[in-house]
Amino acid sequence: MRHEVGPAARILWLFLVAPLPLVHCLGLAAAASAQAVSDDAHHQSVGAARAPTMGAPKIAYGTDELPGAVQDMRAAILEAVHAGEIEDLRRAYELNELKPDLGDGPIADPVAHWRQISGDGEGREILAILAGILDAGYVTVAGGRDVENARVYVWPYFAEMPISSLSKAQEVELLRLVSPAALAAMRAAGRYTYWRVTIGADGTWHSFRKQP
Repeated sequence: MRHEVGPAARILWLFLVAPLPLVHCLGLAAAASAQAVSDDAHHQSVGAARAPTMGAPKIAYGTDELPGAVQDMRAAILEAVHAGEIEDLRRAYELNELKPDLGDGPIADPVAHWRQISGDGEGREILAILAGILDAGYVTVAGGRDVENARVYVWPYFAEMPISSLSKAQEVELLRLVSPAALAAMRAAGRYTYWRVTIGADGTWHSFRKQP
């Protein structure tokens, strides 16, 4: 026998069944939101792990932490210093196909150039400057995408630090290279403006010039 469902029963049935799709949709939305929050937290965590560490560069002294190729180039430069002959610096200059940046545009003869700018006229002041710089601490900076030369070693470390951040002991180190008047001028300029030497991780002598 077929039983007829009255209007009241139909209304009650609609009242009970209708919220089910809404509950289902709300559940899906909540799950999606939770997943998005989880994904966002994951990406933030990965990003934090990959973010470069900011702060003062690590200062190193001596040669223990230098790659062999960098040690060899530094030694080649210092050979001329120890000999006291500016002409001997030509050998280090010619070691690499890429010649060092001397800060004065194209230079036909580097030795003649060094003699010309040296206070004594013989290039010995230039050798003394190199001796002081390469005896100071150095820092390592990024050097591009070249795998063999992704790091560049910079002497002295002051060249990569704000002058205002130097400690008293570091200022004493700097005064071994420059006069008090030169240090005062650097403070006024807000940066190191004396000579610097850079050598790539593959031993390429990149530059020997005054910091602009």
